[in-house]
Amino acid sequence: MTQPVVTRFAPSPTGFLHIGGARTALFNWLYARGRGGKFLLRIEDTDRERSTPEATAAILQGMEWLGLDHDGEVISQFARADRHAEVAQQLLSEGKAYKCFATQEEIAAFRDQAKAEGKSTLYRSPWRDADEATHPDAPYVIRIKAPQSGVTVIKDEVQGDVTIRNDQLDDMILLRSDGTPVYMLAVVVDDHDMGVTHVIRGDDHLNNAARQMMIYEAMGWGVPVWAHIPLIHGPDGKKLSKRHGALGAQEYQAMGYPAAGMRNYLARLGWSHGDDEFFTDSQAKEWFNFDGIGKSPARFDTKKLENLCGQHIAVSDDAALRQEICDYLAAAGKPALTDAQSQGLEAAMYCLKDRARTFPELLEKAHFILASRPLERDAKAEKALSSVSDGILEELTPQLQNASWVRDDLEALLNAFAEAHDTKFGKLAGPLRAALAGRAVTPSVFDMMLILGRDETIARLKDATG
Repeated sequence: MTQPVVTRFAPSPTGFLHIGGARTALFNWLYARGRGGKFLLRIEDTDRERSTPEATAAILQGMEWLGLDHDGEVISQFARADRHAEVAQQLLSEGKAYKCFATQEEIAAFRDQAKAEGKSTLYRSPWRDADEATHPDAPYVIRIKAPQSGVTVIKDEVQGDVTIRNDQLDDMILLRSDGTPVYMLAVVVDDHDMGVTHVIRGDDHLNNAARQMMIYEAMGWGVPVWAHIPLIHGPDGKKLSKRHGALGAQEYQAMGYPAAGMRNYLARLGWSHGDDEFFTDSQAKEWFNFDGIGKSPARFDTKKLENLCGQHIAVSDDAALRQEICDYLAAAGKPALTDAQSQGLEAAMYCLKDRARTFPELLEKAHFILASRPLERDAKAEKALSSVSDGILEELTPQLQNASWVRDDLEALLNAFAEAHDTKFGKLAGPLRAALAGRAVTPSVFDMMLILGRDETIARLKDATG
């Protein structure tokens, strides 16, 4: 039997959930969920000056919005500091690490001299093989004994085999002089103890893999499968930054993008399955693998994001869509819907969700059901209501009093009415839209009449001609 897949997402809580981090989380989630494995969440909060509870909360909220559920409790890296130190002490006792008493000033002086002489600035500690009897009573760090010859090969599922000469690796510090563990040690110990089998992360961590492998091998632990994915760039080919627009996952929620569309788009950023652009979560879980990940940076394209979001809105369940819109309004700090508005929105969803790429666009189409009388009309709607159209609408109103309120009958009545006035229904539609919605761009007149009902329809026509 093969070992069950275990992946993890390990953000630092120093800010919001970056869109690049969200994609890393998504790739880990897809890989684990598609193989019946576990997806774990670890908060790498060892940087106590920059880590904040607010940032942790923002990361958790961003993942919740994206629907990236994790298994088990959230792990705090800082809370495991004693375990990290324990591993460093074990390596020290086994002779695979050593105490280094070199001061910061001595190391800086060495590097300055090496630079001046055009030599390597890689620090080689004189304490590596020193007799313990020569150790001073002074502060020290614990360094791992790096291999000094041969090569380290990172077998990466995305980048291929990456070879690093061991004489380019320094004796990395494991424990600082105050006894606190360094990030590189903490990551390895946590991944091992959590049973992580696959490390999927940004390719800016690729060089870290060689240094982390020293710890795995010194401890006799199995090395996880590496998969270092390219970063996300802006449309101009430069690393994604604030100048390109929104960066945080929650910003996209507050802008009204549906989570399913965001997942679909993020999956396509750097990964592909043939020519498929639009796909469901279940398809993504089934299809996602390392073979489909490219080596080049992906470019963020808002138009493609909106296109995919529109397709997901169009096929969404009406009740689920209504709930997600309510969540969007809360995230954007906008007024919540009343119960009547919420029910009306869901009833109207069938004629709203086609061709709406974001929730603000959908809500604009839903204005007719969300607004209350008397309607405020935009400029185009005002223009559509003239003295001529007022007379026609006044004449139409009593006919609607006794009409059968089903679509076919309403279509027949309005077409016959237009013909009797020697015009086409299209000419009648403009004033009707203005009267029923206060807008020039709306769902079909018949959809609005059916959703509003006879009494409200007639009341709005009277308001428009009064």
